[in-house]
Amino acid sequence: MNNSLVRTTKAIHAERYPGSEVIFLSGSIIRGESTPTSDLDLVVIFRRLENAYRESFRFDDWPVEAFVHDPETLHYFFDLDRADGVPSLANMVNEGVEVPAASDFSSFIKALARSVLAKGPPHWQALDVDNSRYAITDIVDDLYAPRSRAEQIASATVLFSQLANHFLRSRQLWSAKGKTIPRRLREVDPEFAVRFEESFQALFTTGRATQVITLAEEVLERSGGRLFKGHKLAAPPDWRQIL
Repeated sequence: MNNSLVRTTKAIHAERYPGSEVIFLSGSIIRGESTPTSDLDLVVIFRRLENAYRESFRFDDWPVEAFVHDPETLHYFFDLDRADGVPSLANMVNEGVEVPAASDFSSFIKALARSVLAKGPPHWQALDVDNSRYAITDIVDDLYAPRSRAEQIASATVLFSQLANHFLRSRQLWSAKGKTIPRRLREVDPEFAVRFEESFQALFTTGRATQVITLAEEVLERSGGRLFKGHKLAAPPDWRQIL
């Protein structure tokens, strides 16, 4: 851990959040994976707040993103993230460095995050699996015969997230979003992660979709294969507006 980052976070604590109990310094910076545009990701915890909030600012030339909570609002957002299958906030707390120092309070907050992570995401039911199979099948069909290179890229961009999510959630594992997808796949299955990255790299750079299509169909096969015929989604009877 870069001590200058801790000093900067301590200064933020003193100047912007003097009443907070602890700040968790998290993100790519503490993992040694920062880039020239990386920001400081902070989870700021007070004993009690009127409401949680998120804010962005600059401090000593650092771009900073702060997620400001008390234990109850944090618990609420942990549950929201869990329902989505992506424990972003819990991961930030779990991995975070405690500033200005570790305490009984910060240990309690970390234990709360770890309990959520250990619980895992909601179990995917058969309908969840089928909906995902249907969506992936639809995108793969578009990749077989795209109308243009632009449409191919658009379809592949959607599939990148959809396929990774299906791979993880169909195994009842935590998922990921955006730039965290490759890292999450490497944590779970390094060999699959390499194939995933190489397949999409080939499509995005050369337009060759064969590897992506093969990979997608292999992932689907584990869940019952492609799905189109017979798939049905019924809306609730009260989903209507009187004319």
